[in-house]
Amino acid sequence: MAEERLIYDSRFFSGLLYWLGRVILACGRWKLVGSVPADAKLVAIAAPHTSNWDFPLFMSVVGVLRLRVRFFGKHTLFEGPFGKLFYWLGGIPVERETKNAADLVNEAVEAFRTRDSLILGLAPEGTRSKVEKWKTGFYRIAVEAGVPIQFAYLDSRTREIGIGPQFIPTGDKDADLAAIQAFYADKIGVRAKG
Repeated sequence: MAEERLIYDSRFFSGLLYWLGRVILACGRWKLVGSVPADAKLVAIAAPHTSNWDFPLFMSVVGVLRLRVRFFGKHTLFEGPFGKLFYWLGGIPVERETKNAADLVNEAVEAFRTRDSLILGLAPEGTRSKVEKWKTGFYRIAVEAGVPIQFAYLDSRTREIGIGPQFIPTGDKDADLAAIQAFYADKIGVRAKG
């Protein structure tokens, strides 16, 4: 995860992202809750992930809160006419089926060790479809880097989107994942998963 110039580093485009985020949230009648320090080192997990709208909604939160975020995304997002935009927004392409996806954990841990601040945003469900088990790379990164996990959520029932509490992983993966998923248990995505 090389350090590079992103949209957040441009005063004009950062301001544009702020106002665009405010418009998107207002048009969708979403209430923004919570905040996170912009100079933080943390892994932010965003759930539930049920719709293509999740990305623009969470990026609206990033814009309004003026955060500088990096995120992993399916490699196909980085192809085609909008591919460069995803890179500029802080995206890092991942090919899920290849073994080098595991190398991303080590790369992310190293990035946390060498930077003063880093917010790495991930969708632990890994897909918009209903899943029985979350991907655990976010947890491994947080434990190995010694950083907290920041809950980011949306709940279409309450029309809330934003930042929940931080979670400090204990190293007991099963207990920690159960506690993390308990926070999200009553949250309903843009589309309810059946």
